[in-house]
Amino acid sequence: MMTAILGEPLLLTRRLGVGPGGRPPEAGPGVLHLPLTAEERTRLRGLRRSACGRDLLLQLPRGVALEPGEWLATSEDGPLVRVEAAVEPLLVVQAADPLDLLRAAYHLGNRHVALEVRAGALRLLEDPVLADLLRRRGLAVERCVEAFLPEGGAYAGGQEHPHPHP
Repeated sequence: MMTAILGEPLLLTRRLGVGPGGRPPEAGPGVLHLPLTAEERTRLRGLRRSACGRDLLLQLPRGVALEPGEWLATSEDGPLVRVEAAVEPLLVVQAADPLDLLRAAYHLGNRHVALEVRAGALRLLEDPVLADLLRRRGLAVERCVEAFLPEGGAYAGGQEHPHPHP
């Protein structure tokens, strides 16, 4: 269990959404940054730690995963918390033929692999078995460490894919 660096964990119970231009919907006393992996953004309850080391206790209503740029708050006038996408080890998959990339997406989807779909590339969490499988299919596979923003999937609440891809 994590120990509190700055006193008791800050209890976060409200989702404020994404403010215009990434600014908080309501300015409050201070801002904390909460880097979370794609997997952690799906868990809306439990102890987390801000970038500065402050313990945060999420007790958010169950539902849609957190999005990078989303703001969280306490039930009172406490600091606001901005959700950020933490960097993770990823595989970037590319193919000379778009049909080969489409086939790769199909096979990965059949394995229920979380995917970030970009123009001309697929991104997934690093996995040596999948990297080997994709290379054997003739695809180019590179490693990187960046934020992972996977598609929500068929049961993600019917929302549009809210984050832009460069």
